Amino acid sequence: MAYHPAMNITIAVLPGDYIGPEVMAVALPILETVLRKSGHTLEHSTHDVGGAGIDRHGKALPDSTLAACRAADAILFGSVGGPKWEKLPPQEQPERASLLPLRKHFRLFANVRPGLLLKNLVDTSPLRPDRIPDGVDMVCIRELTGGLYFGAKSTREIEGGDIEAIDTMVYRRSEIERITDVAIATARARRRHITLVDKANVLETSVLWRKVVGERIKAVAPDVTLATMYIDNAAMQLVLRPSQFDVVLTENMFGDILSDEMAVICGSLGMMASASLGLDENRHGRPYGLYEPSGGTAPDIAGQDKANPCAQVLSAALMLRHSFGLEAEARAIESAVERTVASWIRTADIAGGGPAVGTRAMGEAILARL
Repeated sequence: MAYHPAMNITIAVLPGDYIGPEVMAVALPILETVLRKSGHTLEHSTHDVGGAGIDRHGKALPDSTLAACRAADAILFGSVGGPKWEKLPPQEQPERASLLPLRKHFRLFANVRPGLLLKNLVDTSPLRPDRIPDGVDMVCIRELTGGLYFGAKSTREIEGGDIEAIDTMVYRRSEIERITDVAIATARARRRHITLVDKANVLETSVLWRKVVGERIKAVAPDVTLATMYIDNAAMQLVLRPSQFDVVLTENMFGDILSDEMAVICGSLGMMASASLGLDENRHGRPYGLYEPSGGTAPDIAGQDKANPCAQVLSAALMLRHSFGLEAEARAIESAVERTVASWIRTADIAGGGPAVGTRAMGEAILARL
C-alpha cells in the first residue's frame, strides 16, 4: 500500500434497523483491520437512528446521534425503516425523518453510487449474459439536495371539491456546477466520459442542466467527453447496452430511479454501496460524507444470518477513498470482496441457487483475504 502519514480516523456508526446492525457488525472489523495494517487508528461510536431512534428516543434522528455525527470525520450508515413504523405519519417515518435531515444538515449534495457487476457474478443479473459478457462498471452521480424532493410542496382543495397537489422542482446554476465538478473528478479517475441524463425537451430545469453542464465541461474539463440522453431513453439503454455508460450525471429524482435500475442490473442490492458527499470538509481536509448500502433493511431475513454484508463493507471502502484519501486501503477491501466472490463464497442472494454462506461467514472470508 502507498505510504500515508498515520491518521486517527473518527467515525459515527449508525447501524439502523433490522439487518443494519448485522451487516455493520461484519464491516467494522474489516475496516479496523485494513487501517491497522496501514498504521492508522480508528475511533468509532455507535448511535441509534431510524426506527431504533424512534423506539429509544422518540424520534428518528435523536439529538445525541446528530451531535456524534458533528464530532466525527464521517458517518458509516446502515439502513432504516420497515413495517414496524409504516403507520406513522409520513414526515415521522424513519427514512424521511433521519436521512433527509442528515443530508440537509451536512449539505450532502452529491450521491456517488457505483454500479459494479463483477465478471464472476454475471449469472446473478437479470440481463442475458451476452449483453454483459464482461460485467458492468459505471457510476451514477446524483444531485441529492435539490429538485422535486426539496422544492416547495402543497396540497389544497380547489373549486368543485377537487384536490390539487403541487411539488416544485427548482435548480440553480451553482447547484448544477458543483455536482458537475464531482462528475468530472469521477470521470477523470475512470474512462473520462459523462452521460448527462435529463428531460430537456419538456422541463425548464433540464434545459438549464444541459446548458450549465456543457459550459462547465468545456471550460474546465475539455479532456472529458459529454453525451446527453433523455431519461426515458436512458432507462431503456441501461438494459439494452449498459457497457456504453461510464459516469451518469443527473438530477435528484432521475438519479433515484436510475441508480435503483442500475443496482438490479448489477445482480443484487446486497453488493451496491453508495457515498453521499457534502460541501464541508472534515478535519483531514477531505469531503465530509455519509456512506451506506443502497439496499433496505430486509425485515424478512433480519436476525437469520442471511443478509449480504458486501454493500456495507464496500461502503466502508468508499469512505476510506472519499473522506480520507486512502485509495490503497479502499482497493484492498474491494479486492478482498472480489476474491471472496470469485472463490464461490457467497450469500444466498448472489449464490445463484448454489451453496450459500451466512452473513458472518461471508465477513470472515473477506477478512481472511485482506
